[in-house]
Amino acid sequence: MRAKLLSLIPVAVGEVEALHELYRKLSSSVVDDGIIQKEELAFALFRSTNKQNLFADRIFDLFDVKQNGHIDFGEFVRTLSIFHPRTSEAEKVHCAFKLYDLRRTGYIEREETFREADINGDGKIDEQEWKEYAAKNPALLRNMTLPYLMDITLAFPSFVMHTEAEDSNLAG
Repeated sequence: MRAKLLSLIPVAVGEVEALHELYRKLSSSVVDDGIIQKEELAFALFRSTNKQNLFADRIFDLFDVKQNGHIDFGEFVRTLSIFHPRTSEAEKVHCAFKLYDLRRTGYIEREETFREADINGDGKIDEQEWKEYAAKNPALLRNMTLPYLMDITLAFPSFVMHTEAEDSNLAG
């Protein structure tokens, strides 16, 4: 599974192993079941298990790709990789669009950004319009990059030592 994840995301073996340790801790923070529940993600992000947090719900839905009510390790790594500094701006724009597409219609239908972003004036913002809006407003994507993901193995030095051989095995 690790090799498959590495082919899909811009992280190294050591980073995946460090993320696995983080995943293990998160998935046992409320219920020790090996998967991340909505309450566990909300607690990790906001130090609250409040079930009435719309933003926490949107973030959870972003991670829960399979939409089965929990986040497995593959979903966790793939989604977290969106915030990696090496992830393209286009992927970050797409992700931010999905966060704002509250009803999953393929459009942003809320009033907050219409005046600027609804270029064609149809009362909806499609992904192309959102891309242009994000290009004019780089602050929108500022929270879509977590610089410390570049140095994740430094935060977990024990992983660095025993993954060098594994890294070379994956390359060969």
